[in-house]
Amino acid sequence: MTVRRQDILDEVRSWLGTPYVHQASVKGAGTDCLGLLRGVWRALAGCEPEAVPTYSMDWSEPQGEERLWDAARRHLIEKNLNDLSAGDVLLFRMRDGRVAKHLGIISQTGPVPRFIHAYSGYGVVENALSDPWRRRAVACFEFPLEDI
Repeated sequence: MTVRRQDILDEVRSWLGTPYVHQASVKGAGTDCLGLLRGVWRALAGCEPEAVPTYSMDWSEPQGEERLWDAARRHLIEKNLNDLSAGDVLLFRMRDGRVAKHLGIISQTGPVPRFIHAYSGYGVVENALSDPWRRRAVACFEFPLEDI
């Protein structure tokens, strides 16, 4: 099935306002950042590419393992962090020296880029990709548009 970037944007925007719920992935009821990505994937492909194991709020920080980054590399296409397109997935490292454990989807590029993400305490929101967020971004991926 071929997916268009507009399909990704339409789907991720339909999640706006969904409350933040750790490990959830149900539009309108609750989701976390990974659940948002999983929900968009399901809407576009019909099923998730792999089962997601239970994960804690600290992800794999105690072990220092980049589990989220590794999973993104298995199912998405890594691209240059300076070549953002609407519909791309950004991976964030929330603190220096810690594992990357936050995801968002680029909703707008250009002079004022924006992204949509599920953020603890706020739910699914759209924010400017401001300098503080941009500094935290460590990787960019695109959906496999023709192979999903």
